[in-house]
Amino acid sequence: MKDKLMLMIPGPTPVPESVLLAMAKHPIGHRSGEFSQVMAEVNQGLKWLHQTQGDVLSLTVSGTGAMEASIINFLSPGDRVLVGNNGKFGERWVEVCQAYGLEVDPVIAEWGQPLDPEQVAEKLAADREKRIKAVVITHSETSTGVINDLEAINRHVKAHGEALIIVDAVTSLGAVSVPVAQWGLDVVASGSQKGYMMPPGLGFVSVSERAWDAYKRATLPRFYLDLGLYRQDYAKNTTPFTPPVNLFFALQASLQLLQAEGLEGVFSRHERLMRATRAAVKALNLPLFAPDAAASPAITAVAPTTVGAEQVRSLVKKRFDIVLAGGQDHLSGKIFRIGHLGFVGDRDILAAVAALEATLQELGVADFNPGAGVAAASQVFSSLRS
Repeated sequence: MKDKLMLMIPGPTPVPESVLLAMAKHPIGHRSGEFSQVMAEVNQGLKWLHQTQGDVLSLTVSGTGAMEASIINFLSPGDRVLVGNNGKFGERWVEVCQAYGLEVDPVIAEWGQPLDPEQVAEKLAADREKRIKAVVITHSETSTGVINDLEAINRHVKAHGEALIIVDAVTSLGAVSVPVAQWGLDVVASGSQKGYMMPPGLGFVSVSERAWDAYKRATLPRFYLDLGLYRQDYAKNTTPFTPPVNLFFALQASLQLLQAEGLEGVFSRHERLMRATRAAVKALNLPLFAPDAAASPAITAVAPTTVGAEQVRSLVKKRFDIVLAGGQDHLSGKIFRIGHLGFVGDRDILAAVAALEATLQELGVADFNPGAGVAAASQVFSSLRS
């Protein structure tokens, strides 16, 4: 049906009508007092979402651009960095660090499994000369539906005393609590098309005072992504380069919606959606790719064994106009991923699960009871709301 497409992927995510309408406003001058007022409200909202009073800078980039800025502003050529690698995006940060001439020491886990904080601890403890300058961690690994234990890893980084922690929170910020100030996180990157409930185009970087001290010593090349320039203009509620004005209108509207729901409401909703989705998948006798103990509130990866993952994705879209995400790299064709972050509610999960059930039936899968997935999801919603 025309204009009925439903996104159940980890980004872009669905966008609320009020956010879309905000984008439809006539642009205003980005050096005007009116735009500075928008920026002032947005900057305060970003601090609220990041749970910090420190700087949260807005860049016209994707999440990858925000992460590249997070790496190049605080390090120098030849610096040794630990990089967690248990999925597509951990692998990407290894490649970015190598591209800038950093000495990369990867901490590796199998795709679908979380990083072991003790492996990070051992490498940091062995670094008696304090050569490790940063630990780069993907909090929610979008490619596999795994969430890494950022709090435990961060404790080990703090015990090291020298290294910064640089966090890819692209699919965790706005879906799970990332208390930047409480945990003392140094650099946290995220992107607008995920938990922010708006289209792609903006990246965000939270920066601690420890990180700003490192910025003064860092010598990697930077210009458009020089966060020092953004910090200077951030204090004046403006930006160093021309911003996408209408995306800031959208950000203003989306932050207002998130603040109305409240942090605890936002986080509990994502937890509820994750639990319901995983309960439904189990009830349909479909294997989950990530263990329960490391399941991301943003996305659930499913590894079917009796039917092709791409068959499922194709038919769900063809019959029901619902888009599920596929696997990446060696997982292509082996898993499909159900996104449940951002502007997603109980109704969306029930619709997606019902569509999945009907698709499995049409594909001739017989080892499940029709209705079991919807019933399992409904039971989770009922129990967590009672």
